[in-house]
Amino acid sequence: MSQGRGMHPTLRTRATDLFGVRYPIVQTGMGYVSDVRLTTATANAGGLGILAAGLLSYDELVEAVEQIQAGTDAPFGVNIRADQPDVVKRIDLLISAGVKVASFALAPKQELIARCKDAGLVVVPSIGARRHAEKVAAWGADAVIVQGGEGGGHTGGVPTSLLLPQVVDAVDIPVIGAGGFFDGRGLVAALAYGAEGVAMGTRFLLTSDSPVQPSVKDVYLSKTVNDTVLTLQVDGVPQRVLRAGTIDELERTSAAGRLLRAVRNAFAFQKLSGTPWGDMVREGLAMRKAHDLTWSQVVMAANAPMLYRSALLEGRTDLGVMATGQVVGLIDDVPSVAELIDRIIDEATRTLDRLGVPAPVASTPAGHKEE
Repeated sequence: MSQGRGMHPTLRTRATDLFGVRYPIVQTGMGYVSDVRLTTATANAGGLGILAAGLLSYDELVEAVEQIQAGTDAPFGVNIRADQPDVVKRIDLLISAGVKVASFALAPKQELIARCKDAGLVVVPSIGARRHAEKVAAWGADAVIVQGGEGGGHTGGVPTSLLLPQVVDAVDIPVIGAGGFFDGRGLVAALAYGAEGVAMGTRFLLTSDSPVQPSVKDVYLSKTVNDTVLTLQVDGVPQRVLRAGTIDELERTSAAGRLLRAVRNAFAFQKLSGTPWGDMVREGLAMRKAHDLTWSQVVMAANAPMLYRSALLEGRTDLGVMATGQVVGLIDDVPSVAELIDRIIDEATRTLDRLGVPAPVASTPAGHKEE
């Protein structure tokens, strides 16, 4: 760490012990963003890196896991979509490969959680409401990531400052706060609420280790906290995205026009990914049931993969969609992941020292060494 300062012992939490990492910082599994390089960089820097596997084929997932394990000996996670037709096969891959954490954007069923836990996988669903946290905790989840309304991508309407303490009071498992975090002060604030760490998406997207095009990162850096919008027009489910690119057009387009766009994108995504049409239909049916969507919203969901890919990887900010948290307006640089995590831990330590927070009386958790 910079300035020769050791990490404050308070930053060793139940989450660092559970995940087997040095720091209570999680890099979330963002589609087209949380790739092999970003996940590996986070793991090597002492945080929990999570590979986004929702848009990867099974064979691509096998290759990605092998590449991460070739680049780090540190624990990492993989984000799995619980509604994918081959979800059990994917979980079995994580088990056989010795992956540490199975992360879920949609709450997995109780039997899937049991399958993971029986094999030693740490199960961490992401939730946006207290009742969801209570449900997955009762089913055996090891921890939960709690995202408040200011977070990016699919999100709810309750701010992190209200949702986080509500969930902490409702469950006994470690709670990771997400939505609005980007620095050491936020990490300390999350700990004050009773969380065991923070998870960040937008902040990791804006690092030199993320695969997002530099020109796209410049667009993010130009935005303020007021330059995001919560929209239904991407896939029928509320998403927070940048007010840029194709969003204004989607908001103005008629329902028939949006459906036509969605159908075109569905064909494009199927051709690009090679996903069998039967699997895509089954995923659509599962999404409709899980979110109580109309058929038109299910078709609209075909928009998302191509719209995100166009902007983030191809640099077409005029055509694509860019998910973001409101915190984008507070970020003004693109450090490496190692620089970012070092900065956060250093600032959190200085903040705890300034507040006069004493070191915990308990002994150092197993597996950790003094800095």
